[in-house]
Amino acid sequence: MFSSGKDMGVFKAVGFPEDVGEFYMLDEYEGYSWTVHGRYPTNTPGWWGGSHPFSLLSYSVVHNGEISSYDANRRHIEMYGYACTLQTDTEVITYMIDYLHRRMGLTLEEVSHVLAAPFWSTIEQKEKVERDEYAYLRNTFASMLITGPFSIILGFKGGLMALNDRLKLRSLVAAEKGDRVYLASEEAAIRVIEPEPDRLWYPSGGKAVIVTLDAMQEGEENGHQLSVSAL
Repeated sequence: MFSSGKDMGVFKAVGFPEDVGEFYMLDEYEGYSWTVHGRYPTNTPGWWGGSHPFSLLSYSVVHNGEISSYDANRRHIEMYGYACTLQTDTEVITYMIDYLHRRMGLTLEEVSHVLAAPFWSTIEQKEKVERDEYAYLRNTFASMLITGPFSIILGFKGGLMALNDRLKLRSLVAAEKGDRVYLASEEAAIRVIEPEPDRLWYPSGGKAVIVTLDAMQEGEENGHQLSVSAL
C-alpha cells in the first residue's frame, strides 16, 4: 500500500476499459468527479506501480506527456522527505502538488504558477502586484518548475484542476454541459461521452482550469453545483 485517502477509490488493471469497469463493478459507485488513464507510462518503466491515476491522500493525478525536468524535480522534492520509488514523472508531479498545496498552503492557482511558471519576459509585462507575485513564486520554488510537454488533470477533494505546459506542447481540452465539466487530452474523447457540449475550449498553455464543487441552497440534500475558473 503506497497511499490511502478518504472518500476516494483508485482502480487499476490490465485489460480493455470496459472489462476493467465490469470487473470492479464501477456502475455501483457514485462520485462527483472521475479521472481515468488508459495505458502504462511510456517514457519510464512500464509496470503497474507507475500506472495512472497516481494517488496520494486525497489527490489523484493523471498525466500526459514527458517532463524533461524529472531528475531536477525528483532530487528537489526528495529533500522534503518524499521517496520517489515508482520511477515515473507522474509520481514527482503528485508529490510537488502535495508539498505546495497541502504542506505549504498555496492555492491551486498559485500551485499552477509554480509548476507552469511564465517566462521572465512574460512576467515583466504584468502589472506590479501580479508581477511581484509571479516573481516571488518563481524564485522561491524555482526547482519545482516543470519543463517539457505535459498536460495534467488533478482530482482533489471538492474538484478538479487541469493544467498544460506553458508552451502548450500537449493537447488539453475542456467542455461544459449543464452542471457537468469534461477535461481530456483530445476533443474526440469528450464528444464520445457528450456529443453536444454547451461550451468547448482549449485552455491556454500554463493557464489552469479549476473546477470546484459547491453545496447548493439549504434544504437540497446532496445537491451540488459546479463552478469553473479558467485562469
